[in-house]
Amino acid sequence: MIKPLNDYLLIEKVPSEKKVGSIVLTSEKKTGNVATVVALGPGKVVDGKLVKIEGLKAGDKVIYREYSGTDYEENDHKYLLIKSEDILAVVD
Repeated sequence: MIKPLNDYLLIEKVPSEKKVGSIVLTSEKKTGNVATVVALGPGKVVDGKLVKIEGLKAGDKVIYREYSGTDYEENDHKYLLIKSEDILAVVD
């Protein structure tokens, strides 16, 4: 598993469609840029002090900025490595 560095997060994209055999099932509700936080980096250093990522923890469902981050795929799971500043909201 990937361990993010600095103020990066590893998020797993929420699938908008599910494949059963050769049939693709799509959800009526568009999920957009929604993902689940898998891991967080320790934070970034500002003026010699470590500033941790606040307000987020593993397992949180978040909305992230479109066209941001780096895609990564492992064992049929789609992940995105993204800067903490590209997280727009936490979904309750």
